[in-house]
Amino acid sequence: MKVLMVNKFLYPNGGSETYIFKLGAALVGEGHQVEYFGMEHEGRCVGNNVDAYTSDMDFHNASKLEKMTYPLKTIYSKDARNKIRLVLDDFKPDVVHLNNFNYQLTPSIILEIVKWRKENKRKCRIVFTAHDYQLVCPNHMCNNPNTHENCEKCLGGNFINCTKGKCIHGSTAKSFIGTLEATYWKKRGTYKYIDKFICCSQFMKSKLDSNPLFAKKTVAIHNFIKPVKWVETAKEDYILYFGRYSEEKGIRTLIEAARRMPEVNFIFAGKGPLENELSGIENIENVGFKTGEELANLIRKAKASIYPSEWYENCPFSVMESQLFGTPVIGADIGGIPELIRVGETGLLYRSGDVDALCDCIHEIWQDDAKAKAMHEACKTLSFDTIDEYLEKILKIYQD
Repeated sequence: MKVLMVNKFLYPNGGSETYIFKLGAALVGEGHQVEYFGMEHEGRCVGNNVDAYTSDMDFHNASKLEKMTYPLKTIYSKDARNKIRLVLDDFKPDVVHLNNFNYQLTPSIILEIVKWRKENKRKCRIVFTAHDYQLVCPNHMCNNPNTHENCEKCLGGNFINCTKGKCIHGSTAKSFIGTLEATYWKKRGTYKYIDKFICCSQFMKSKLDSNPLFAKKTVAIHNFIKPVKWVETAKEDYILYFGRYSEEKGIRTLIEAARRMPEVNFIFAGKGPLENELSGIENIENVGFKTGEELANLIRKAKASIYPSEWYENCPFSVMESQLFGTPVIGADIGGIPELIRVGETGLLYRSGDVDALCDCIHEIWQDDAKAKAMHEACKTLSFDTIDEYLEKILKIYQD
């Protein structure tokens, strides 16, 4: 089988890139052919046989002239249509697997795929993995960055709310472009050509299902994760947070909980804009951003880890990873987080943003060693899809 993996970034940049690289490698390992289409970039590490890519669109470092042309290019890209056609003609894929494509590549590539398969009488299947809420929310997060509140006003297709709320970078102009982009492609009905929408959580599926066009085509499959070697490790007296120090991650709520619980030791491992907020709190130790075995040891030794997010998380790897290392998770009951925790067995849930409820959960594990140990043991029985198991499900979708 020939699979064309489409993503705007073809270099390590975030979760969607990790996804396409690992899935692509797994497909190749099973004997399938994989090529990639996206933007050209000096860090690009995958590609296609004809070296056809769109020019790099850097919204942050572009010249004034480039920025003047970007608004139209983010809605419709003739360049992207022309370049992907070169790849389609050469590679002749059986499946085009779309990932993040809005704004840089634009949905215009879908029109070219449809045109190509019609002209060549091919059954090329179009599959899309939703890494965020972009197709139902122009700022992709269902969260207003100005008020830090979760928002579903656009979910019914009323994308003008993006402009009203200045939801893209706090800018009326940028938000208006987002509104135009979403409205234009909705009116053209372009997304009807996508054969299957893969959502990484039931929660995300429920949001995409708000569009009747998507509802009959969505499927929820949790993300895959690399198996973790189980190492029996003595627990130490601290609660761990690892991740980004930012507003939407619920850091302020967690910091307030720490202030109210001076008897509990907290370790924070990460970085972000709210890092200074950690200063001066005696029971918080900020060890900075950690990776690899150093992070693994921090997770293994913690009594519990906390995932206090206050936005609609999809399928956070940190929640899965913590439990696989034998550490129960205290998670906010928001987004896809509840789907990953067996409450009372491998962790606890509390109402997102509720400091009192968070403190209660922390106390429950901190003061009850027997419960903490039982949760640690229960984590041994927990499993999530490996890349091989995930691949088996994806291949069924490809061949459906």
